[in-house]
Amino acid sequence: MIRRTVKNGLLATVAALALLPAAASAAEAGQTAPLPAPTAAAPQYALPAPLPAPTRHTPAKHRATHRRGPAAHRHKITRRTTVTGRVITHHVRLNVRSGPGTGYRVVGHRHGNRLVRLICRTHGSRVFGTRTWYRLAHHKGFVSARYVRVRGAVPWC
Repeated sequence: MIRRTVKNGLLATVAALALLPAAASAAEAGQTAPLPAPTAAAPQYALPAPLPAPTRHTPAKHRATHRRGPAAHRHKITRRTTVTGRVITHHVRLNVRSGPGTGYRVVGHRHGNRLVRLICRTHGSRVFGTRTWYRLAHHKGFVSARYVRVRGAVPWC
């Protein structure tokens, strides 16, 4: 719609500028000037090619991507190896949240100096400079990496 408006406005401007010199000279002579014939000098705009039709993610394609290995779908957890970490809060409980961020609801707590088993790590909301969150092994809870010390590497979710 904007392209059509710009095109029509541009054509009207070109036509007005083409008529002004002829109208001015005709007014001086006291005659009416004939309208100039349209020329091929007016710019022609081509519409962009239509977008291809979207492809659907069919079950066959989904199975094919899973056959390629864990790199094809990073959201799938392929190994259930757990890493142990220690909660390092002092005199307060660590909130376990339903998702990797402070905007998710609290679904549980872990006391300070307790061991927790972790499945994987992911990015979430920022907590004192770190965006890393760990997913707990026993349920679908997440804790901020700011309050858990881990020995070893935790795989990405």
